[in-house]
Amino acid sequence: MISLEPCTKENMSKMKRLYLTAFPAEERAPWWLLKRRAGQGRAEMLAAVEGGSFAGMAYMVTLRDMAYLFYLTVEDSRRGQGIGGEILAALKERYPDKRIFLAREQLDPSAENAAQRESRHRFYLANGFQDWGVQIRESTVTYDAMGIGKPVTAPEYAALIGSWSGKLLRLFFNAHII
Repeated sequence: MISLEPCTKENMSKMKRLYLTAFPAEERAPWWLLKRRAGQGRAEMLAAVEGGSFAGMAYMVTLRDMAYLFYLTVEDSRRGQGIGGEILAALKERYPDKRIFLAREQLDPSAENAAQRESRHRFYLANGFQDWGVQIRESTVTYDAMGIGKPVTAPEYAALIGSWSGKLLRLFFNAHII
């Protein structure tokens, strides 16, 4: 059974290593920024723990009735064992009154990782997420939005990202619904 725990010093290096290897550079926010925002209470850095051992991570940004799953990944050796689905189930329990949503790589048959993108899409659908029919642009990457509940609007997303980034960083962190 997976539990989600605030990241501790004990899990920090594991979480950082997993984060840096699981996501391409163009999709990663700077690690120091993720840590700082979590430390300021603007986000939650959650370690997924099973049987006392680190199994994965989720990084959540919340505002009002929204919970944005910024990052979700599972340890390589634990993939394909249902851990990701358990993390999503735990997130649904943690945020029962929120619209949980995420930005997923767009389906593109010509992409180098096209099969992986399709697999992720099926994974989220199987775990109760729906395609929202809108895109989220973060810096130079455009994603498809998926979520549980009614779609987040462009102004709502802007408010959520603004609450996470702050006024100054918001000038440099170009993220919006298109």
